[in-house]
Amino acid sequence: MTALKSICSMLIAATAISGIAHANDYYVSLSGGVSLLGDSDNEGAFDGAFTTGEGTTIPAGTVLPDATPVGWETDFDTGFAIAGALGKRYGAFRGEIEVAYQTNDIGSHAGVTAAGIALDAEDAGVLITGSPNIGVSVGDLVADGQGDVSNIFVMANVFYDFDTGGPLKPYIGAGIGVGFVDVDYSPSAVAIIQDDATAFAYQGAAGLAYEVSSSIDLTLAYRYRATTDVSVEASLFPADFDIENSASVVEAGLRFNF
Repeated sequence: MTALKSICSMLIAATAISGIAHANDYYVSLSGGVSLLGDSDNEGAFDGAFTTGEGTTIPAGTVLPDATPVGWETDFDTGFAIAGALGKRYGAFRGEIEVAYQTNDIGSHAGVTAAGIALDAEDAGVLITGSPNIGVSVGDLVADGQGDVSNIFVMANVFYDFDTGGPLKPYIGAGIGVGFVDVDYSPSAVAIIQDDATAFAYQGAAGLAYEVSSSIDLTLAYRYRATTDVSVEASLFPADFDIENSASVVEAGLRFNF
């Protein structure tokens, strides 16, 4: 897995740096937790004219012109996130480079529309040019959520540590970077979208660090992490979509100071 290889590379780099670093100025952190990916309002449009298959009330051969709007809603199952970072302290501030991996399975899709017309009650044959009725509605087909949305993030973060005079230290932080996003929407094993894209990423975080020793901290944190809308192409029909991609992550971890 690319993310795990990157995290291992950080650990190797940290070992090399430790020989020249001042005591406890540098650190390596590892964390893992749950990812709660927010619902996505998938908005798009046909990229060229689209000719329907046979629906329930929509006859086969109906032509929807180029740029006709199409979309639906998607919700996601609880997923997981892991991360590794290499950082340096500057007084109460910390700066770090982080690599994170996050994935969430699809829960379900619903509310399919095209040209403002609700399609959930139509036979799913309407989605495939030249198809006859296939005996299942669009709504039932997409409700069987299969696939996932996976992210690899490379982030530059800044944190501020509050000195409480004791071993427990709250902190806040934020970061910007890039997200490499893979979108697989394959309800009922029908590949509607299978594409990947790169998007601007940003996050905010708040947490607590407990100093076990001068070289080890335990951490517990919440972070909101998102990208700008992810632009992808459909596989089943000619259309482009913008996918929303924002998550709440609750994580625990270890920080090794050297």
